Amino acid sequence: MEYRTLGRSGLKVSTLTLGTMTFGGSGPFAAVGNSDLTEARRIIDTCIDAGVNLIDTANVYSNGLSEEIVGEALGGQRKNDVLIASKARMRIGKGPNDDGLSRHHLIRECEKSLKRLRTDVIDIYFVHEWDGVTPLEETIAALDTLVTQGKVRYVGCSNYSGWQAMKALAVSDSRHQPRFVTQQIHYTLEAREAEYELLPISVDQGLGVLVWSPLAGGLLSGKYRRDSPTARQVGGWSEPPIRDEDRLWRIVDVLVEIGKARGVSAAQVALAWLLGRPAVSSLVIGARNEKQLDDNLAAASLTLSLDERMRLDAVSRPPVLYPYWHQQFTAKDRFSPADLVLDRSVI
Repeated sequence: MEYRTLGRSGLKVSTLTLGTMTFGGSGPFAAVGNSDLTEARRIIDTCIDAGVNLIDTANVYSNGLSEEIVGEALGGQRKNDVLIASKARMRIGKGPNDDGLSRHHLIRECEKSLKRLRTDVIDIYFVHEWDGVTPLEETIAALDTLVTQGKVRYVGCSNYSGWQAMKALAVSDSRHQPRFVTQQIHYTLEAREAEYELLPISVDQGLGVLVWSPLAGGLLSGKYRRDSPTARQVGGWSEPPIRDEDRLWRIVDVLVEIGKARGVSAAQVALAWLLGRPAVSSLVIGARNEKQLDDNLAAASLTLSLDERMRLDAVSRPPVLYPYWHQQFTAKDRFSPADLVLDRSVI
């Protein structure tokens, strides 16, 4: 297992992170998975034995049950072997203050998460989604309080747009309060929109990137083809949205071809492609069973050739939108490393 420094922090994280959205299986999350405590223990032990040192959860996963299972499963010495990340922002009740990133909601939910996780500190605490109502100054100040109190070590954002992330960083810098060291985003061969703004920001501002749903909800696993819907789709789970199914299956075709030639799964190829992208620190993987988990873990040791990467780039390349095509014509002689994240080889 490789370990990468998370952004400009000194924290080292494994290139694969265990995601626990499948733990609990309560409410709408039953469509994703329903690992109970016994299965969760096996999954966690397998990951730790493989070198995974980060477990990712959230207060909203099965309404807190995922955090409870993680806390119970990590009892004893194993808790010292891993880092824990959690999140808050989503609605977790019916009250007027049961969602958002207000000081009230954020601090209250962090304290609840600590109890469920049976720990004194959360290593990485993410704001799970943008809140356009709460002033960023209030949110950043609340995160500063949690860091100062020793309840949180590092902070990050998830699902922010480019301007939202930059505004938050500017607020932190101007007030000398903790800035995000990481962002957790959706980024796959099928969904490369992050290359327009989010990855360049990560390169420029020193944010480590954690990728959620790196196999697009199983669509890039190679198990499903044009005429076979995925288990999540059958169960009614709508993430991620697919806007061009023909393009999706062309990508899967190439993944399967490369996988067969290398003697590995298409899933491993898709994960290895992501691990070679700029600023990517770790991929958040989950699994419905141990066979699937073992296969995903094997991706940590797979390195793609330049030719394989070029084939995958070509079949998945996003369109070069404005102002990027204009910059390609007029400014490429002064591009920075952040500018070069976006693939502009075809316009």
